[in-house]
Amino acid sequence: MRYRAIIFDLDGVICHTDKYHYMAWKQVADELHIYFDETINNRLRGVSRMESFEIILERYDGTMSQEEKIKYTTQKNEVYKELLKNMSPADLSDEVKETLDALREQGHKLAIGSSSKNAGFILNQLGLGDYFDAVSDGNNITNSKPDPEVFVKAAQFVGENPKDCLVVEDAKAGLEAAIAGGMECAAIGDAVSCGLATWNLNTFSDLKKVTG
Repeated sequence: MRYRAIIFDLDGVICHTDKYHYMAWKQVADELHIYFDETINNRLRGVSRMESFEIILERYDGTMSQEEKIKYTTQKNEVYKELLKNMSPADLSDEVKETLDALREQGHKLAIGSSSKNAGFILNQLGLGDYFDAVSDGNNITNSKPDPEVFVKAAQFVGENPKDCLVVEDAKAGLEAAIAGGMECAAIGDAVSCGLATWNLNTFSDLKKVTG
């Protein structure tokens, strides 16, 4: 096998929760009278909750204490988690599930590398609670992407050398994190245009062609 383990970003790769992030951040931004649209929301992909809020605050006319920032980011997460309850196994596409099963049959270890602290909850909602060999997420890291920590720890969790792991990402920060961690990477979605990936995927199922 070209790779012993495959590490997936969660949001935008395994599933899509952008609309829920947007709705939750929009509620906070509206409360603070800050302009917020989907273009700004796209800048938050793969970025930690607090760093995302700092991006939103670029348009804030005033100053905010750390306590206030914690209050609003906590508020956002509570709204987001409530919206996530709408997710179900129906939100996992047949293509993704069939590809994951095929990769497992090929003998690959499968892991999640996500900055989200809600990764476990989302996986449970999708019916994938116990599916992956390891989950590295926002609950066990100090630094968000493009820092490689989340992927390096995922590799450690599955007992593999970074050079034997492939990261699958849909965001530039995630590709940069993979490269910084000494891993090859496959880009899907918007990340393809970055020109940083080892492989560019047209569809998720293309993974079966590059992992043999």
